[in-house]
Amino acid sequence: MPGVGLRAWLLGGLALLAAAPPPPNVVLIFADDLGFGDLASYGHPTSVTPALDKMAAGGLRFTSFYSSSPVCSPSRAGLLTGRYQTRSGIYPGVFYPGSRGGLPLSEVTVAEVLKTRGYATAMVGKWHLGIGPNGTFLPTHQGFDHYLGVPYSHDQGPCQNLTCFPPNTPCFGTCDQDVVLAPLFWNLSVVEQPVSFPDLGARYVTFAEDFIASCGRRNQPFFLYYASHHSHYPQFASQEYTGQTPRGPFGDALLELDSSVGHLLQALQDSGVYDSTLVFFTSDNGPETMRMSRGGSSGLLKCGKGTTYEGGVREPALAYWPGRVAPGVTHELASTLDLLPTLAALAGAPLPNVTLDGFDLSPILFGSGTSPRKTMFYYPPAPNSQLGVFAVRYGKYKAHFYTQGAFHSGTTPDHDCYGLTPLVFHDPPLLYDLESDPAENYNLLDEAQLRPEVLAVVKEMRLRKATFDQQMKFGESEMGRGKDPSLEPCCSPQCTSRPSCCRCPSGSHPT
Repeated sequence: MPGVGLRAWLLGGLALLAAAPPPPNVVLIFADDLGFGDLASYGHPTSVTPALDKMAAGGLRFTSFYSSSPVCSPSRAGLLTGRYQTRSGIYPGVFYPGSRGGLPLSEVTVAEVLKTRGYATAMVGKWHLGIGPNGTFLPTHQGFDHYLGVPYSHDQGPCQNLTCFPPNTPCFGTCDQDVVLAPLFWNLSVVEQPVSFPDLGARYVTFAEDFIASCGRRNQPFFLYYASHHSHYPQFASQEYTGQTPRGPFGDALLELDSSVGHLLQALQDSGVYDSTLVFFTSDNGPETMRMSRGGSSGLLKCGKGTTYEGGVREPALAYWPGRVAPGVTHELASTLDLLPTLAALAGAPLPNVTLDGFDLSPILFGSGTSPRKTMFYYPPAPNSQLGVFAVRYGKYKAHFYTQGAFHSGTTPDHDCYGLTPLVFHDPPLLYDLESDPAENYNLLDEAQLRPEVLAVVKEMRLRKATFDQQMKFGESEMGRGKDPSLEPCCSPQCTSRPSCCRCPSGSHPT
């Protein structure tokens, strides 16, 4: 009977569906201005990071993991969309409290991708992809069900909004003036202004714990994006963590960030979803070395934030999923751009119908260990289509076609990093072997006897840059839309003495 065969096929298909593992939960932790050399697991001798050390020992530690940009807003756009920030117009520089622009709503975020598979989604922390009129660009309009956080960097406002511990302690250095005090948003509403940063970590953790527990009770897959402020200048820590590390204020802030990671891991245990959750940790860009010891460390890498040298974009990265991701270290090439396609593949979600710059990293996480990514392109904070990418990494080699310093990377002994170091075009390009020389000290084209394979690499690099530049379509600059002081977030929008009148006590909000 033909019907018997059909029935058997249908039953077999249903059995396969029943046997398929459910989509995993995802916790994506994004640090702020954390350098390649800042974590204990990456070699810093006085950083105290026990939770991240646990992830490094029990998970996969990356040594060649890259952000898409050496500054904040564009790197966050690349993380969430899987596309270079030039495509979405997130350039030049970063968004400010009164910026008119933001991440275009036409862009598809990883949260929106996962929602097609029934995920609950929440974001905690620093957004920095625009606010807009009536919160047009905030996370709840970009695929997140819930948002609790500060929408931009916490130095983008007067320093007095940082109630450092002990109370009334002056903050180190200076912050932006003549704008509103930093606000705390719950979804689209300002619930506190100025926010008390020493209390912020605990509030974030409580929110995240409750979100994880709620999803666990409903047996609903979830995506939690936890974007910490702590390692960005000026550092802050609550009373519990202040003075607890030999590394000073930066170390104390890092310890509190690490403690938050520990609380998240414990929440997964308590909710019974520990073994069904991928936890991924990385950072947005390199350290702000102009702040000296309070700005972070790029370790042995050259320069830091704002530059296309390795210290500006190569980041610590950890993938942790006990029982699924085998512990170890990978030197394979990977990027924040790869997270959207990777998470879509794990969830069984369709990819957006746009040009993506990322790759599915499943072979590194679960398979052969070989990365599908062979090339990385480096854009400066202010890219333009005439110059194209400043540098290209292909395999172990990196070619610099343009170099330029950055004020964020000042104070180091290396003058190549300084803000007044001008834009320089290199023809032939500077060429480095990053496996033997990750500090970019020794230009291979300075060798007296150039090996044929080196010349072949230069030819390949030129071709890859030319092809990529030709194919890249720059979106209209969102930063080019300018600023409007009336768009600065204010919990008393009708007050008349802005920005000073934008103050409100802590309000109640769901956690």
